[in-house]
Amino acid sequence: MLDDILRSRRDTRHFTDEPVPDEVLEKALRAGHMAPTVGLTDATQYYVIKNKEVKQEIKKLFQKYNQKASDLIENETQRDAYTALKLEAIVDAPLGLVVGYDRSVLNTFTIGTIASNDTIRFSAVCAVQNIWLSLTEQGYGMGWVSILDHYQFKKLIALPEEVEPLGYFCIGKPATDYGHQPMLQQQGWKQKSAAPTVTEVKKVNRSTYPAFEQSLNKPIENELLEEQIQLIIDRKTKPAGALGILETLALQMGKVFKTTSPEIKHPHLVVFAADHGIAQHGVSAYPQEVTGQMVKNFTEGGAAINVFCKQHSISLNIVDAGVNYDFPPNLPIINHKMGRGTRSFLHGPAMSADQVQTCLFKGSEVTNSLFRAGCNTIGFGEMGISNTSTAAVLMSLLCKYPIEQCTGKGTGVAGENLDKKLLILNQAIQNYTGSREPLAIMAHFGGFEILQIAGAMLQAKQNDMLLLVDGFISTVAFLCAYKMEPKVKSNAVFCHLSDETGHRLLLQYLDAQPLLQLKMRLGEGTGCAIAYPLLKSATSFLNEMASFDSAGISDKDQ
Repeated sequence: MLDDILRSRRDTRHFTDEPVPDEVLEKALRAGHMAPTVGLTDATQYYVIKNKEVKQEIKKLFQKYNQKASDLIENETQRDAYTALKLEAIVDAPLGLVVGYDRSVLNTFTIGTIASNDTIRFSAVCAVQNIWLSLTEQGYGMGWVSILDHYQFKKLIALPEEVEPLGYFCIGKPATDYGHQPMLQQQGWKQKSAAPTVTEVKKVNRSTYPAFEQSLNKPIENELLEEQIQLIIDRKTKPAGALGILETLALQMGKVFKTTSPEIKHPHLVVFAADHGIAQHGVSAYPQEVTGQMVKNFTEGGAAINVFCKQHSISLNIVDAGVNYDFPPNLPIINHKMGRGTRSFLHGPAMSADQVQTCLFKGSEVTNSLFRAGCNTIGFGEMGISNTSTAAVLMSLLCKYPIEQCTGKGTGVAGENLDKKLLILNQAIQNYTGSREPLAIMAHFGGFEILQIAGAMLQAKQNDMLLLVDGFISTVAFLCAYKMEPKVKSNAVFCHLSDETGHRLLLQYLDAQPLLQLKMRLGEGTGCAIAYPLLKSATSFLNEMASFDSAGISDKDQ
């Protein structure tokens, strides 16, 4: 009997107008409630929709994303088949159902979530399957609509901020049996495989990434070289110090590149992206899905960093350090995924000590690959919803500042939501009873992208590369690198003062002078790209500007 139900279950898209009896829905929802629920949290929530106006508005949201889906289908035959599908179920089905999960259950420790916060979402998926099977057994069908703007969908149906929807489900009496096969197969989209793919694992794979090793025991800096560069700067046809910070940059670049004629070669900007478990507690104005969406935007050339890199001929690289999304392998993304985001650090560690070492190693690999290709200047950007929360706690503990001085609005959190963010971060710090050593703090509160950036920065120092530091998040990544090896600072250029709370204080802690102050707080490495022309100006005046001797001009000493 169960086998028959499993075989006949369909993702239904065609419905009659026959109403769904209350007792049918009640039985199905009871079946959903019987599904496994991690830690007995009862986090799964249900919202029933019968109103036609609400359905019409949901359909409008669907149509926007549906067109995007159609545009991404490269095969013309498949695209035609897709656009020919009947997609009126949102309106035609007599009943709509939203299944979601309440992430506020994570505000207290939940057994079964220590390895992954996604388990509360997986529980909701189990409930969906139970509902589907119950409806099928009762002679009804259900269709899953997942092509929706998550953020707008929540606003449209006024979901509580802490409830995340899996999607919109259409429920009703099926108008067809689809020839006893999946609808997409009936429509000629593709054939479902006849049997499951099963592979037996016969042995333990013990391959691991080597631990990150710092090798900065280099000879003492060449003081004679510094004197030579400074003399060249001072002999240019200008008053001493008249070019201000550009003179400081020129001297620094000459020392980093170990030459009196420094040149920027094959500049790259690398954006490291990852998700953070602390996002489950509502510390950001945007849902976690935005991280993956923005990474795809980077690959399509639509983000601010794409524009600025193109403007200044800087090569852009994207690293998936741990995004909670599976990107297709054919996208131009470096896959250094450590997992689908860190764990929440509210009640336990975000990652293990081994993961910290692996992050550092993977970051160093990125730098080395660019260095081998001829790059000597590398900028660092980041993307990750809630990474301002992670960065604020790291700054607070590593610099020993109150969390209130380190925490800002991030993606736009303000008012009561900012108070809530501070409350959660304070609680996380109070819950921490571990070592106060930097690496232990990084393991408990760190982010995959932040620590990969730290490893990449340390390797840039090792390779005598110039490293460009963006805003608040990237500066916290630099702070992590600096705590491991203070010498890394000699290679760092701090590109701008972010408008994010805490950045000014952090730069003061590092005794670092930012090049620009533009009230920016976007991240992505945008500050690096915008400051880049100043670096070019520094090398240009050093290498091309006439000296008093070459121009035959008397200076003040003559």
